[in-house]
Amino acid sequence: MSVAKVTEIIASSEKSFEDAVNVGVKRACKTLKNVTSAWVQDQSVSISKGKVTEYRVNLKITFVLND
Repeated sequence: MSVAKVTEIIASSEKSFEDAVNVGVKRACKTLKNVTSAWVQDQSVSISKGKVTEYRVNLKITFVLND
């Protein structure tokens, strides 16, 4: 039997929502061990002068705790 924990992170990208997710997951995997899934809880954009300048995602990252 295993026990998992969920942590929330916010990641951003100037390219796209998909890139922001990839940035967030890659960064989470640097710090957390046994990452098993990510859930996009929310998405938002930053706008400057009428143009989207940044894509942001709130991610819930699930990882299994070591025994």
